[in-house]
Amino acid sequence: MTEKKEKLKRRHKAIRANLSGTSERPRFYVFRSLNRIYASLVDDDAGKTILSESDFGKEKEKKETGSSKKKNKTERAFEVGEKLAKAAKEKKITKVVFDRKGYKYHGRVKAVADGARKGGLKF
Repeated sequence: MTEKKEKLKRRHKAIRANLSGTSERPRFYVFRSLNRIYASLVDDDAGKTILSESDFGKEKEKKETGSSKKKNKTERAFEVGEKLAKAAKEKKITKVVFDRKGYKYHGRVKAVADGARKGGLKF
């Protein structure tokens, strides 16, 4: 494992030591890969994923709607946060605990959080 991945894993472990999600206030975690962004709501007490959303397959959706403008990764991340917040509201979830998984609160991670806040989630 590279030094960069080891540092990320160590930061994530330190963050998770203080965070945990419940059914009333689930953990909202973000995973970012090189090209994609994934976000989920997790109930750690029950060990279950409540909701999840990603930008995977959105290109096909874009073609179906007829939109010709290609969105950058940050804009797609913002939409993922909004969609997850909308789905959470339907399940009557309004408060969450944000888990950035060791990533800096910057760029796409921040965009997902901002999208979720705009969608109505409270951190």
